[in-house]
Amino acid sequence: AVVSTQSTGETYDFTSQIFSLGYCPKDDWVAVGMESCYIELFNVNKSITEKYQLQKHESSVLSLKFSSDGNWFVTTGKDNQMNIWTTPHGYNAYQSQEAASVLGCDISEDDRFIITGSGDKKATLYEVVY
Repeated sequence: AVVSTQSTGETYDFTSQIFSLGYCPKDDWVAVGMESCYIELFNVNKSITEKYQLQKHESSVLSLKFSSDGNWFVTTGKDNQMNIWTTPHGYNAYQSQEAASVLGCDISEDDRFIITGSGDKKATLYEVVY
């Protein structure tokens, strides 16, 4: 299959380098994880002007992943933290501390599990309980 893309010409400015970002599969929310420890959550739909700045990380936000239903997302950071946030308002629903910087994350297709990979060469599996 051949894939073709074209820029919309839209750009968004931030106050810090972008280390991670994700597009919510529900609605048009985008979450941006930055070097500065902040996460910015905004809607690319021009009719929705809400924008949220989230902070729980104490250092750079290294990875970010939305759940398949779009109701929440995960962030990981250089500060050894993994956080779960609600979409779109950014309520911090869960926080976990690992032994080393959490470099990456992924979520199972059914949203039941989160896996993280850290600087101490370990992967940690979390079960999501509603």
